[in-house]
Amino acid sequence: MANGEITSIVIRTVSRIIIPFIQLFGLYTIIHGEASPGGGFQGGVILGTSIILLTIVFGLEEAKRRIPRGLILVFMSLGLLIYSGIGLLDMLFGGKYLEYTRLPLPLPAHEISALSILCVEIGIGITVMSVIILLFFYSVRDEDAHGINA
Repeated sequence: MANGEITSIVIRTVSRIIIPFIQLFGLYTIIHGEASPGGGFQGGVILGTSIILLTIVFGLEEAKRRIPRGLILVFMSLGLLIYSGIGLLDMLFGGKYLEYTRLPLPLPAHEISALSILCVEIGIGITVMSVIILLFFYSVRDEDAHGINA
C-alpha cells in the first residue's frame, strides 16, 4: 500500500461502503434542518468528517486527489455567496438582511421564507464542510493521516 494508507482490507471495504451513506445523512441533515433537529452547520460537519474518514483510511494524497484545494476554495466561496446573496437580495427588495419574505417570487410568503431558509442552510453546510476539510488538510501531515495501520 502507498504511504498514508490503512492496509486492512476490512477497514477499507467498510469505509468504501459507509462513506456515501454518511454523506447522504449529511445532506439529509442540511435539507431538513429548518423542520427537524440539524441544519447547515450540523450537516456540514457530517459531510466534512466523511472526508476526514476517507483521508484516514485511504491517505492524504488520495483525499487531496479526489478533493483538490481549488475545489475546496470554490465550495467555501460558493457557500458564502449563497448565504450572503439571499440576505442581500432581501435587502435589495426592501427587506432586512435575511428577512426571508421579500424575494419577488410567485409564491406565498411562508413558502418564500421556507425556500430562503433552505438556501441559507445549504450555503452554511457547504461553507462548514469546506472549512473543516481545509483545516484538516492543513493540520495533518501525510504520515499522520491514518490512525491505525492494521
